[in-house]
Amino acid sequence: MRSGVNSGSAFEKLVSKVITVDPKLLFLVTEDWYFCSHRLPLAIAAKEAGFEVMVATRVNEHGDMIRDAGLRLLPLTAFCRRGMNPLREWGAIREIFHLYRQVQPDIVHQVALKPVLYGSLAAWPAGCGKVVNALAGLGFVFGSDRMLARLLRPLVRQAFRWLLSRPGRRLILQNRDDMEQFAREGVVTPEKMVLIRGAGVDTGCFAPMAEPAGLPLVMLASRLLWDKGVGEFVEAAGLLRRQGVAARFVLVGDGDPENPATVPPEQLEAWRQEGDIEWWGRLEDMPAVLGQAHIVCLPSYREGLPKVLLEAAACAKPIVATDVPGCREIVRHGENGLLVPPRDGAALAAAINSLLENAELRQQMGRAGRRLVEREFAQEIVIEQTLRLYRKRLIFHPCQTCQVEFLFIKSPR
Repeated sequence: MRSGVNSGSAFEKLVSKVITVDPKLLFLVTEDWYFCSHRLPLAIAAKEAGFEVMVATRVNEHGDMIRDAGLRLLPLTAFCRRGMNPLREWGAIREIFHLYRQVQPDIVHQVALKPVLYGSLAAWPAGCGKVVNALAGLGFVFGSDRMLARLLRPLVRQAFRWLLSRPGRRLILQNRDDMEQFAREGVVTPEKMVLIRGAGVDTGCFAPMAEPAGLPLVMLASRLLWDKGVGEFVEAAGLLRRQGVAARFVLVGDGDPENPATVPPEQLEAWRQEGDIEWWGRLEDMPAVLGQAHIVCLPSYREGLPKVLLEAAACAKPIVATDVPGCREIVRHGENGLLVPPRDGAALAAAINSLLENAELRQQMGRAGRRLVEREFAQEIVIEQTLRLYRKRLIFHPCQTCQVEFLFIKSPR
């Protein structure tokens, strides 16, 4: 520790300069709805632990929810998820830079690929030394076979190597597969990566529910993207309906116009009219929505750790998902659900049918899923792991105006 004092009372002189104000924690997220869905409980817990919490994001419909939680909202105007115009993207980086320089946060927590890249570019010259980056999966750039993703992948990989290797950086990943891939490709060294599995789930809000009466209902609840396996789900529904299987198949959610893999609304409506599936659109009350399901399905091509499967398991619903990174983190094959190969509608249909035919197995898997969530994925566990990471980053914090490294004692509590 640098104290600038060599006498026997050096420690006492250092303690006399202890900072007693709350450290500043700034979240950088592209969309306000995503922050509220995935990070709001963490931010509230950080505030209760003694942080001054700020949220920098594009504000649409959830600004009041953020403010009502006692958090300081910092609206961004130039930042968007899918922007490709170089001038606009440079403007977004400049906007973040000026915000960081003005606020001078003690910790920046940047969530998702674009905030990690742009925020890391801005944090360095702005003097933000403590940066926590979080990737909720490797996303479109690393997970898609589309031409755009293949073109961007080496550029993003090299940018990560440069930006995430700087002192004071840590990268949160949600599953071991992503950690192993980043280490294998030399993107980030293992000591700079931290495994925190998902955003956690509120086990009080998402509670076990008895199966509803009537025809069994198989549900896919997600952003409706091709990469989520929506096409395979519709294919499986058609196969089972033609085999005379009595069940309902439901898509819950909407497309995402800012994602290149979005399923067009015309396609969703065409499927609905064909009669193999129902399309309910986006719904807010997910405990009530999941309560109507007998089986929850997510045939995704790759995930970080899908929140909807955590919520389904917490509600004691059996799961059918693909054997890919992220999904297999929460689905233990034969224990709380079934795993099938990705991009295989026939295998998906067979797995769904095996659960449709066995109500006792569905209930057994549902109970196992609930126990798994309580043991490993409860919201309190994830929040405490993240707060512990913040505390480690704040043990010694460099003062900008002198050569003493101050120890935060008051906060976090």
